[in-house]
Amino acid sequence: MYDHVADAIGAPDLIRLEPGLVCLRFETMKVVSALAAVRHLLDHGVVRPGDTLLDSSSGIYAYALALACHRHDLRCHIVGSTTVDRTLRTQLTILGARLEQMAPSADLKLDQSRRVARVREILAAHPDYHWMRQYHDDIHYLGYRAVAERVVKETGGQAVTLVGGVGSGASSGALAAYLREHAPDTTLVGVQPFGSVTFGSEHVADPEIIIAGIGSSIPFGNVDHRRYDVIHWTSFGAALAGSVDLLRRHAVFAGLSTGAAYLAARWEHRARPDRTVVFVAADTGHRYADSVFARHREAAPVDDLAPRQVTSPRELALPWCRMRWAGSPAPAAAAVAPKR
Repeated sequence: MYDHVADAIGAPDLIRLEPGLVCLRFETMKVVSALAAVRHLLDHGVVRPGDTLLDSSSGIYAYALALACHRHDLRCHIVGSTTVDRTLRTQLTILGARLEQMAPSADLKLDQSRRVARVREILAAHPDYHWMRQYHDDIHYLGYRAVAERVVKETGGQAVTLVGGVGSGASSGALAAYLREHAPDTTLVGVQPFGSVTFGSEHVADPEIIIAGIGSSIPFGNVDHRRYDVIHWTSFGAALAGSVDLLRRHAVFAGLSTGAAYLAARWEHRARPDRTVVFVAADTGHRYADSVFARHREAAPVDDLAPRQVTSPRELALPWCRMRWAGSPAPAAAAVAPKR
């Protein structure tokens, strides 16, 4: 029996969609990293019950941190993106979290930059607040060890191909690091949207949307580019096709980033049917009901889609590209200065 709903929400399910293709499904994935990070801070005396934890979020991490703070009697202050919807705002309010939401902006880079600037203003006024730094602090890797151990157990300890959105680097990167402790031959395939600086696609605009949660217009400090073997870049339309097919074919209702990961995982599985491919479903599809699933008639058949193979980010083009990254370092625009 769980002692708090956060522990239950953070427990993933492994679902075999077909032989060799497995979905690692979370209700809200970042609860795993937020809970473990907060427990670590409490155990090491960095924060104490009653303290305030602060961070910026486009949505999922805000909910995760609010749950972790509720679990451990801490206060929560979120500087939220314009993408935080009414349902999440209501949940955060009832959970006792304080939300400052940025004004609407069509420019994701401006939205992210303004959020970071506001976090720094809050810290200057409240130096006793603890900034969680979900985009930069490796403490957010800790919660994924137990998840990786479960994947190892349920896949029989064999090397797998792990497919997941890159985001802040604390999910797919952490999972691969822990999986490789048991199976060094584990392959890591990262999924990115066009327009993201992290793996060099900032020069390619997607007319629909940058897929929230798996890309960024600013450098993230806890993405370890050397861990990634392959990168897939998917457009909104391609990810939509993946999300709709995943629901129609396998009855898994998951978010847009999951649709992108599923699309990439199907391709990797068909290219290497001898390997088990596990892809990450980071959240449910509820917040995409209108923007994605209501448009299901627009979805292209996934069997008609295939990635363009490229050898450099300079060759990227919509709607879907694949490149062997082979542990290359971060592109110049995505590099973060070392901590002093």
